[in-house]
Amino acid sequence: MSNTNTSTTNTTAANVATITHTNLAVLVSGRGSNLQAMIDNIENGNIKNANISVVISDMADAYALERAKKHALDAIFIDPKSFANKTEYEQELVNILDSYNTDLIVLAGYMRIVGKDVISAYKNRILNIHPTLLPSFAGLHSHKQTLDYGVKVSGCTVHFVDEGMDTGPIILQSCVPVLENDTEDTLSERILEQEHKIYPQVVKLFIEGKLKVEGRIVRVSK
Repeated sequence: MSNTNTSTTNTTAANVATITHTNLAVLVSGRGSNLQAMIDNIENGNIKNANISVVISDMADAYALERAKKHALDAIFIDPKSFANKTEYEQELVNILDSYNTDLIVLAGYMRIVGKDVISAYKNRILNIHPTLLPSFAGLHSHKQTLDYGVKVSGCTVHFVDEGMDTGPIILQSCVPVLENDTEDTLSERILEQEHKIYPQVVKLFIEGKLKVEGRIVRVSK
């Protein structure tokens, strides 16, 4: 467990707090390539004044947990099936997040919809990345939706999390052309390359206090 001291500057409820040192909690369900991107950017100094204090998975066999262990990070599996309902599961999740003095939650392939208990406890402090240009093609099977619809440009979106599905305020997007011969796999691979670039960039902006939420708009200061 991290013992890092964290100080937060008071802001209005609509604004993201400025954190002098940030404890990240990364929530995962699968292979964790975006988790690895975060680890790499912290280790190479691109993201400063931050540490990943805990990696939490709802899947016992998530390879992301192995990635965490390889980098000496605390890795925790919480089995949703061991709780009577989603509320109890999320209460346990909040307890663990609080115990690690979490400043920012990063969803990295976490396949559960985050509920109101977590959102209310960490308002404007939960990030997610989605592999389309939101608000288009939210939810599951986004690459199939993209190809079936015949759009010419896709990409990825980093956004704050609210109680809807991929409906939170948009922070940053990156475009990827959709090629004539694209499959779900080839399109996914090219979009994933952009995810690994812009997700750490947004985390860095958050840590530097450069994100301000005004309704649905996120202002990014220089």
